[in-house]
Amino acid sequence: MSTQSEPEMLRKAYEAFNAREIDAVLAMMLPDVDWPNGMEGGRVLGQENVRAYWKRQWQLVDPRVEPESFACEDAGRIVVRVHQVVRDLADSILLDHMVGHSYTFRDGLIARMDILDAD
Repeated sequence: MSTQSEPEMLRKAYEAFNAREIDAVLAMMLPDVDWPNGMEGGRVLGQENVRAYWKRQWQLVDPRVEPESFACEDAGRIVVRVHQVVRDLADSILLDHMVGHSYTFRDGLIARMDILDAD
């Protein structure tokens, strides 16, 4: 992995997610990444399961996430304040709110992400 900072890596991950560049985002994650299933509940484990989850999600809705701020927390976590807009496939807004995403890194890659309550 490059020597870019974790916030810069996350900024690029959000850009790639919004562009639907799955492989670019997955390359920033550990193979056994632990990811929240914000649509159906529970957790998704591993890059290929995250890929499958996103593909299912994008067949139903069009989520866009724009990071607004990054904060370093205890235990090496990075919390990102995110503006999230979710549209249906007819382009009607279903959600438009702020949410927190908490990331844990290991070996320079994303190991876990958690969704925090909106502020």
